[in-house]
Amino acid sequence: MMNVLIVRTSSMGDLIHTWPAVTELMTHYPNIRLSWLAEESFADIARLHPQVAEVMTLRWRSWRKRLLQPSAWRELRVLRQQLREARYDLVLDSQGLIKSAIPARWTRAPLAGLDWSSARESLASLFYDKKHTVSRQLSAIERNRRLFGLCFGYVPEGPPQFGIRPGERPAWMLSGRYAVLLHATSRASKEWPEESWVALGRELSGRHDLVTVLPWGNEREKARAERLAARLPAAVVAPRIGLIEAAGLLGHASAVIGVDTGLVHLANALNVPVAAIYTDTDPQQTGVVETPWATNLGNIGQCPSVDEVMAALRSRRDWA
Repeated sequence: MMNVLIVRTSSMGDLIHTWPAVTELMTHYPNIRLSWLAEESFADIARLHPQVAEVMTLRWRSWRKRLLQPSAWRELRVLRQQLREARYDLVLDSQGLIKSAIPARWTRAPLAGLDWSSARESLASLFYDKKHTVSRQLSAIERNRRLFGLCFGYVPEGPPQFGIRPGERPAWMLSGRYAVLLHATSRASKEWPEESWVALGRELSGRHDLVTVLPWGNEREKARAERLAARLPAAVVAPRIGLIEAAGLLGHASAVIGVDTGLVHLANALNVPVAAIYTDTDPQQTGVVETPWATNLGNIGQCPSVDEVMAALRSRRDWA
């Protein structure tokens, strides 16, 4: 059995975009024991893939803030020792950043990654023993698939297969059909107007008999979720949930509508009807994988209408 470590530390969308490459790799080489090194806050994304045997975690964001504290250096030394003792046969850094290449090098195993022209940070390629060329014009999912194929000696074929399952429906979610409204994102410029969310929620409830569920991740997002719910006829403000529970919530939804955020990519991986809304980013680069269930709407400087979102949902498979 070959012991392999994949290094993809963050962010949520980047880890999700690695799942199809993992699925394809394990189809070609089921005898590989696959481990994954990820940022602690995103480790559950790696754990969601059933063919990942072990998840190692690091805390770069925390360590960066505590560089003058002995505790940060102790934690770094512990991780470095763990990586060396694991004795990997091969390590693949699919992130192409200095912050991913450094811990990958700690393993002292043969290390593969992107070459100077392909890596997001060219200097990261100097850490690798084997370097591969992958066009930066490809989507993140295809870049990962090509890199894995070049590293392990096969040609990616067919549409991407994420290879994960939704898990259990959350216990706090009452029985019945529901739609999840992913209104929260990392930048205000990527948000969809609140009036649009209200109009959409009323349409989903009034014409399709769907409860609308509003997740949140911080106090500002919670306040917006509560404002929206107060104006909707059948809405639930979700409790604070982790990534595993979020996968259960999204995976059992009748529809997911979301802005440019990691959770919309998680819904896309679970093959539920998805309408992904883009107002400040190009969906050709950061959009969901369009399937019979999912579509991208909008673009930089283009804000989709409620009618466009509803038309996209009605055209999706399994929409009722």
